[in-house]
Amino acid sequence: MSIKKYDIYIVGVGGQGVLTIADILTSVAFTREMPVNYYPTKGMAQRGGFVKVQLRFGRSNVGPDIPQNSADLVISMERSESLKAVKYLKKGGEFFLYDNCWEPTAVMLGKAPYPTLKEVWQEVTQAGGAVKCLSNTDLPLYQGKRIRDNIYILGGILQSTRLKEIISKDDVVKAVTEKWPKVAESNVFAIEKGMHSEIKTAL
Repeated sequence: MSIKKYDIYIVGVGGQGVLTIADILTSVAFTREMPVNYYPTKGMAQRGGFVKVQLRFGRSNVGPDIPQNSADLVISMERSESLKAVKYLKKGGEFFLYDNCWEPTAVMLGKAPYPTLKEVWQEVTQAGGAVKCLSNTDLPLYQGKRIRDNIYILGGILQSTRLKEIISKDDVVKAVTEKWPKVAESNVFAIEKGMHSEIKTAL
């Protein structure tokens, strides 16, 4: 299958399911016979450690690194990590922020500042990107239990970014259902809620 070239840069911290999001998108690509290159950061998946993934769609042969100012979509799962990722966003690209705050030790000890949402928003805007922000305070419950953040986030991404032009909701539902059949209902619920969540595009 031939699709346009589309690069995704994902950042977050260990324990958030960054790699799972990338796994699902890669699985969808394989199922639909889309060319995709998947490059996760190695050795940093411990809880709280920096994690990044680079996904490159539509190329048969490509290097592992997305050049700066080149990503069509940046997905950030943690506010402060967003600042490391802004430089990879191309002008006119989309920056999806799941506004979760995970303060590193230096911040908790008062040795370093933690960025405000406004500061992150300004950085993205100055880079020529469009912010799509999903709050982590409204995570729905399924039968009294919190749904999986990363599956919910995927729904929000499909709702609000151009990724939906190459990957559909049905693609993602099929992938997560096959991957976790025992919790299929709760994951489909999470995707649906993400697709109907409130996405901020302005402060």
